[in-house]
Amino acid sequence: MHARTPRLPVQQLFILSICRIAEPIAVTSYLPYLPEMVESVGVPEAEIAKWAGLTTAVASFCQAVMAVSWGTASDRYGRKPIILLGLIFTMFLSLAFGLSTSLPMLIACRAMIGLMNGNVGIIRTMVAEMIQDKELQPRAFSIMPMVWTIGSIFGPAFGGSLAHPAEKYPEVFGNSRFLKDYPFALPNMVSAAFFIIGITTGYLFLHETLAAKKGHRDAGLVLGQILTRPCARQREKSRFIMPDDERTPLLIESQHTTKALQGIPEVKQPRWREVFTSQSALILLTYALMSVHTMAFDSLFPVFLHNPVQRLQDNPDMQLPFKFVGGCAMDSQQIGMFYTLTGIIGMVMQFYVFPTFAKRFGVLNCVKAPTVVSPILYLLTPYIPLVPESMRNATIFSLVLAKLTCAIFIFPCITILLTNSASSLSILGTLNGVATSVSAIGRAAGPAVLGPIFSLGVRAGYIIIPWWFLSFLSVVAAIPVLWIVESDSFQIQSLDEPEPILEQSLVEETHPIKYHDSRTK
Repeated sequence: MHARTPRLPVQQLFILSICRIAEPIAVTSYLPYLPEMVESVGVPEAEIAKWAGLTTAVASFCQAVMAVSWGTASDRYGRKPIILLGLIFTMFLSLAFGLSTSLPMLIACRAMIGLMNGNVGIIRTMVAEMIQDKELQPRAFSIMPMVWTIGSIFGPAFGGSLAHPAEKYPEVFGNSRFLKDYPFALPNMVSAAFFIIGITTGYLFLHETLAAKKGHRDAGLVLGQILTRPCARQREKSRFIMPDDERTPLLIESQHTTKALQGIPEVKQPRWREVFTSQSALILLTYALMSVHTMAFDSLFPVFLHNPVQRLQDNPDMQLPFKFVGGCAMDSQQIGMFYTLTGIIGMVMQFYVFPTFAKRFGVLNCVKAPTVVSPILYLLTPYIPLVPESMRNATIFSLVLAKLTCAIFIFPCITILLTNSASSLSILGTLNGVATSVSAIGRAAGPAVLGPIFSLGVRAGYIIIPWWFLSFLSVVAAIPVLWIVESDSFQIQSLDEPEPILEQSLVEETHPIKYHDSRTK
């Protein structure tokens, strides 16, 4: 029997992407206007960076508290229902954030968003359960980060252009008392529309990937099949002509497969020693440390760009090359434009450049290279205001693009390394929940620590302090990478071997590592 070429389950990945897209839009839309929002609730100018950092950090900290619980819940109740719950909670809490009129309300809304959503790890788990062929992993694991990048294109654009709509577009929104009283509500209302699309699409068309739940009746899929019955009939006709391929068990389960899967017992909560291998622990540490400096930069860079320009000529408070505090005096719309432009380029790099580099140079090398570049970028960041004004925008664009490129390579590669370090497929939900927690701790610690340091540096007259401290953190984050080893744990059965009988196929599909190990011993 001829070997079959492995293919991506494009349809289900596309549906999962639609479910995912609303979250990056909501998360990144507030970055351009957050300094203005914090200022609008009465925070003094010198304290804006600190409270903006803490507002960002509290969501990540709360996500760290609940991520493992959400991941474990997905191991028990299924990936799909937990993902839909996270989307519903985030939609309503984002709307509440846009209506916030006090600092405690801002912080409370961000905290609840973190507590009520563990989708990052669960979605990674779904992708890992869909894609068990190592050749497909770089492209498969780049899809969700690419979706995030697409969201980061629209999010800052919405946030920057739709904040204060009554002032920016008086001919359209000038008579709206609601938008005058709540100038940051409109970007979150636009995000809510994407949430509704994602929730509806996921409910109707997303297939469960948890083996123990695959054979269960799904009311959403039944309704989706009823609504798309004319198209389904056309596909059925085509299926008599087209040969079956490896996507079929995922997208359209046969009656034999469904019955066999119904006999699979419920997944038990894994023991911690099954979750943590030595490599998994090392990769999780790297993930946390990388998240510290990445999120610290993302939360503080808009504040830095919003900071007032410092006079360069005859200024006794400035002693170059170290003592200066100037920013770029940009508003939310200008900041959003930079993130949108770099996001468009990043989207292309995510799906085309990254998989090519990962296959050619290896996943681990694609982590190592950005760890060398990141400290240099952070060292150069505070000197942007000293660049001649005619070249400043190009410099900001280049720096943001370089920083985005580092993130595009680092985080999908860490996800692949972590997935391949898992002791079995059955613990992936919990492992990715732990990964979400440690990443969230890092993303909370970065802004929480760097925000006060930024304010301290501004008061002392040394804007280089927070950025050089960030450079030091990025060097520390690179140290564990030296001991990481690429693993082939999730390689499935060789395509050159004869196909096993149905029962063996089902076991291998559900527990590929266990089955693979039993054949090689």
